[in-house]
Amino acid sequence: MTGRPTLNQRRRDATRLEIARTAAALFAEKGAEATTAEEIALAAGISLRTFYRYFSVKEDAVAPLLAAGGRQWVERLADSPADLPLREALESAAVASLTPADEAGAEMMRWTRSLLRDPQLEGTWQRVHADSEVRLRAVLAERCPAGADPLEIRLAAAAATAAIRVALEQWAASGAPATGPDSPRDLGARCMRELTAGLRLWERLS
Repeated sequence: MTGRPTLNQRRRDATRLEIARTAAALFAEKGAEATTAEEIALAAGISLRTFYRYFSVKEDAVAPLLAAGGRQWVERLADSPADLPLREALESAAVASLTPADEAGAEMMRWTRSLLRDPQLEGTWQRVHADSEVRLRAVLAERCPAGADPLEIRLAAAAATAAIRVALEQWAASGAPATGPDSPRDLGARCMRELTAGLRLWERLS
């Protein structure tokens, strides 16, 4: 077993992402409140029954887009060198995930800005970040030595996830570009340093 997703899982993930892109385009055009699940399914070329196999409510159809950056961040942290201090690894992974590396990354940022400006999607956004915090907590726990305080690990995951959330929300509400001053990367680094500065976990690992 290599841990690589099966072909069926990759197909399901691709379908979920295609539905998410379709929903995001409709939400950007009409707003989430005025868009129906039937419209999303029709535009995506699937049946309404198939739509509900993937998502329980229409708002959650965009969750794969909103969650993509958080998944990338946690994966980068998990893959970072073991000898890199945890605080540095955390910030480095966050900054990298908030920096569009190509046109696909830039497109994802554009979708994120549009979706975060829709108040109807606030619940979906909060659930995405709650899931990201749980994944981050597991990765932090793996990088910490045995006996690390679970509460301090949880606080670190909560603070780091909040830093990313605040940075993206601040950027989405502004007219700042996706790169440069006041970009997600710029705000993310600042929020990460300020929100995690006083954590005792770093003292335990120094």
